[in-house]
Amino acid sequence: MPRFAFFIGNRQIVNLLILRDSYLFIYLCLENVNSGTSELNLWLHLGNMLYDLLILCVVSFAAGFIDAVVGGGGLLQTPAILIVLPQYPVATLFGTTKIPSLSGTAFAAWKYSRDIRLDWKFLLYVAIMAFIGAMLGAHYVTLIDSRFLKPLILVVLISVALYTYFNKTFGAGTVKELTRLQQLLIGFLFGFTIGFYDGLIGPGTGTFFILAFISLMGYDFLKASASSKLINIATNLAAICYFSSTGHILYQYALPMAVFNISGAFLGTKLAILKGNKFIRVFFLMVVVFAILRFAYDIFLK
Repeated sequence: MPRFAFFIGNRQIVNLLILRDSYLFIYLCLENVNSGTSELNLWLHLGNMLYDLLILCVVSFAAGFIDAVVGGGGLLQTPAILIVLPQYPVATLFGTTKIPSLSGTAFAAWKYSRDIRLDWKFLLYVAIMAFIGAMLGAHYVTLIDSRFLKPLILVVLISVALYTYFNKTFGAGTVKELTRLQQLLIGFLFGFTIGFYDGLIGPGTGTFFILAFISLMGYDFLKASASSKLINIATNLAAICYFSSTGHILYQYALPMAVFNISGAFLGTKLAILKGNKFIRVFFLMVVVFAILRFAYDIFLK
């Protein structure tokens, strides 16, 4: 188990303070703080911003870990940013979370690809369809009321949890006799559908991709998790393209969160590869149960 130690001298501390103050200055410029604001109020504002950023970075680390193992990090990251930054439009907050999600997912995909053999050509085709679906989903996010979709998603998640729990061989990997054309048609269908969901609603996308790869393609949990990361890159890119073009990304929050998300993804991929299918199966069930609770709260209590 590697150990990490950090030795910071006086010069390094000064550099960190300069970096911090520079970052805060840029943030204040972006926020258009009035020049007449008192120094006390200014530092109170900076303190609140740092506190919010700290919370979001910790959550982003956990989300990166979850995403790297079984997907579903958005179930943690999305509600957190909605709670911490309620003063911003929902579309802006959704767009902001896509930067750390993309960063952690891309890192996890790179780590998995070094240890697991993947069907790159097939995954590229699925990723293209997922990209198109996510772009359409992001476009319709303001036109379709997601409240009508959430009860259906809740039923699907409950079914998945029960099936996974009682079927001990689910995710162990099965051989499906599919022609290349059948593989492509199935991949196009679930790639576009789940991609559209990612652009429209978002949380749990990685989990749905893993479910699709296992149930429709016969992958085991480890290969399904690795494959889903590559497709998730496409859906996150699509969302970022759309939200950045409309100015709906807070980079002062998104970039630090991305660093922590990558750190979580590093730990998550190492554990997933080391522990294998059994660990991923248990973690998958935990994330699905959490997703059920999240959607049930949105439907019945929110």
